[in-house]
Amino acid sequence: MIKTAIIGTGLIGQAWAIVFARAGCQTILWDGNYQAAQKALELIALQLEDLQQNGLVSEPAAILQNIRVVQHLDEALEDAEYVQENLPENRDVKRAIYKEMDALAPPGTILASSTSSIPASEFTQDLNGRHRCLVAHPVNPPYLIPAVEICGAPWTSEQTIAKTRQIMNQVKQKPVVIHKELEGFILNRLQGALLREAYRLVELGYVSVEDLDVTIKDGLGLRWAFMGPFETIDLNAPNGIKEYSERYGPLFQSISKEQTSTESWSESLITKLENSRREQLPNEQLLQRRLWRDKQLMALLKHKQKQSL
Repeated sequence: MIKTAIIGTGLIGQAWAIVFARAGCQTILWDGNYQAAQKALELIALQLEDLQQNGLVSEPAAILQNIRVVQHLDEALEDAEYVQENLPENRDVKRAIYKEMDALAPPGTILASSTSSIPASEFTQDLNGRHRCLVAHPVNPPYLIPAVEICGAPWTSEQTIAKTRQIMNQVKQKPVVIHKELEGFILNRLQGALLREAYRLVELGYVSVEDLDVTIKDGLGLRWAFMGPFETIDLNAPNGIKEYSERYGPLFQSISKEQTSTESWSESLITKLENSRREQLPNEQLLQRRLWRDKQLMALLKHKQKQSL
């Protein structure tokens, strides 16, 4: 398998390290804070143990042997075929690290960013090797949620896009190629559209916070766990998506006339949401609930893996 470099070893960097090392890749960790990178290796070991307990990996020690921490950036990039950068969502920070990486990495090395919102064109424009730079945006944590958005800048080569997609398939991720740059890419735009309508419906008094969540987790979300919206509606009319569009298009067009607000979420609405959520889940139970969420994700992933065999 390929040699990969993980640049930035926070939560996303750690999760990416698991993805690549689990697939057998030689995985190098680098962080501007060497102690943070060393600590990341310890945290990765704990996460691998958790995955083993839930039947998602069989030999965590062997996976851990694929991961190595280095102190200098040039060490991390030496002979790397693929780099996954995970630094803060700051354009200046990304411009600086990409300038360094472009100077140090071998000419054929792909330089990918985990950014969730910044187009690659905004931090790679002045690089000599800008053709090999792109975004590979994961859903956190990528070792449990495999979708990865691949989005190049206007100057990213087709070869870079194709090779990145190939690598993601090799490490058992699910690549989604975005054909043109746009803010927030695809996943966050879909999530944002749903959240804006959810906030609006609660603010206008149509539904409670708790029942809105029920609508998704016990309604739409059940199908969305194993099929997308287009496949869903294709199966929801006797003759498929064309009939569905003709039958329900006017309804959704009418509804969309009310969904045009771009106002910021009000402080009173945010307070209302916060109060409702804290009634259902006190602050001191947030960590426990996050751990529960991850256990559910592991069980769902294991189920989906069995279904695909």
